Amino acid sequence: MASTDQPSLFSPAPGGPDKRTVAYFYDDDVGAYAFNLVHPMKPHRIKMAHNLITNYGLDKHMDVLKPDRCPPHEMTRFHTDEYIDCLARVTPETFDEMTGHGQRFLIGEDCPPFEGLFEFCSISAGGSLSAARRLIEGKADVAVNWAGGLHHAKKREASGFCYINDIVLAILELLRYHSRVLYIDIDVHHGDGVEEAFYTTDRVMTASFHKFGDFFPGTGAEGDKGRGRGKGYAVNFPLKDGIDDESYRSVFRPIMQAIMDWYRPGAVVLQCGADSLASDKLGSFNLSMNGHASCVAFMRTFNVPLIVVGGGGYTIRNVARTWAYETGIACGVQMQRDLPFNEYIEYFGPEFKLDVPSNNMDNANSREYLDKTVASILEGLRNLPFAPSSQLHQVGADLPPLSTDTSDDEADSDLDVRLSSRIRSTARAATRLSAAAGGPGGHLEAEYESDDEDPDSHWRRKRRLAESYVSSASQRRREDLRERKRALAEKLAAAEDECAAGMMDVDGDEHEHEVRRPVKRTFFKPSRLDVKTLLNGPDPGLRRLGIAESGILAAGPAANGITTEWDSVYGL
Repeated sequence: MASTDQPSLFSPAPGGPDKRTVAYFYDDDVGAYAFNLVHPMKPHRIKMAHNLITNYGLDKHMDVLKPDRCPPHEMTRFHTDEYIDCLARVTPETFDEMTGHGQRFLIGEDCPPFEGLFEFCSISAGGSLSAARRLIEGKADVAVNWAGGLHHAKKREASGFCYINDIVLAILELLRYHSRVLYIDIDVHHGDGVEEAFYTTDRVMTASFHKFGDFFPGTGAEGDKGRGRGKGYAVNFPLKDGIDDESYRSVFRPIMQAIMDWYRPGAVVLQCGADSLASDKLGSFNLSMNGHASCVAFMRTFNVPLIVVGGGGYTIRNVARTWAYETGIACGVQMQRDLPFNEYIEYFGPEFKLDVPSNNMDNANSREYLDKTVASILEGLRNLPFAPSSQLHQVGADLPPLSTDTSDDEADSDLDVRLSSRIRSTARAATRLSAAAGGPGGHLEAEYESDDEDPDSHWRRKRRLAESYVSSASQRRREDLRERKRALAEKLAAAEDECAAGMMDVDGDEHEHEVRRPVKRTFFKPSRLDVKTLLNGPDPGLRRLGIAESGILAAGPAANGITTEWDSVYGL
């Protein structure tokens, strides 16, 4: 019998104390798409995994569901409208014209246009969104979407074989009901797209265990820990070639145990990229199927709502076996090592076993390096304040009015980073605010005054600057309106005198009919612009994000070129 330290997928039988309700999302069309004949990403691997799962009988131990496909308007909760419109219309024939020979949106060699591209993206994103909603509704403890996990996609560009970041969309959905969400990435590549999306908020913690160095995407150094309010909430463990099961387990478990104990997330999203397996065509790790799957087994023990998604993986027979194996872990079902007969049985020869062994690759990760990095990460977690909380509002409800004389404590609460259900580009909004405040790089875009400046003090300082700007802008507007009223009054008086003179006889007698006075015109007078309107825009359904420095998160509808009345009136 396996020890507690040695990972094993021979979990307790169904109905025991370890039983979980599992929702499994699969669309049979996903295997019909192909990037191109020579591209390493093969969507057909998802169909191979599903075939193994059903032939093992795992479908009897979980709810097998076909996900709703993600419509374009839900994709724009993270991605820009222009990018989604391009994905919806681009074809191999129109590629050069629509993307400027691959310069726009980075659609090209790594992320080529192919027939059915948008449908493939809608299946992937729809599965992860459906998984999040299933957990929110309380109908599942674990939700699985092997078509998801495309963690490199950015707000307005494709990257690393990824077009739509289904993970970010799922996390945004979870954040509507959970104060905190934890994202874990065990792909051999750094989960840069997800980390970047939540780099400035403490409501999402990201933890990535990946190869670092001269390796795509080149991000994820240990020192990359977040920014602003999100400082300390990005955890990166850079690894070297050849890490094996024992070494991986020795760093993964203590770090994740510490994060779960301290951060206490309401939900967890686990990206299970299979390119960290031994013998992967694009990977350089040496994990066996047991070592990879032990991460799923470990996170399952916390009994926190869990979404499991796919990711990389380019030796497709190993990907299919591993994801089928990890589906068994999610269900708590014992699985025989001899593969059952299935549609793709010839791919798994000559051994025909449910196993991906390690090889004799050298491990470049010394024990000293691993222990030192673990200690550094744990020390960083200990230096963070207690688990953050967030004030949640009913979606679509009006935000409470913001008084300009709030106390510091109330200001701190108001300045919590809110994640909008309609994320837009911050870059344009920040530029617009900065220009209105005094030109490029205006005082609203001030960086931290020093490395020691507390994030709360930083946000209070920016709050005071914003209030100062709003006050002066409102004063200028009021003075302008008063001047216009005075000019109008003078014109009205002159018109009345002229009309009265025209209705008099030379002897001073008035005509019998009534003098018709000019109609007094009323001009639009906008309501007072307070700080909340400046930061949010007029849409009461949006959640305020604060003024971000990095251009990663959104700052209201004006950021995406949407002109609003308060925009034009106040010249923002």
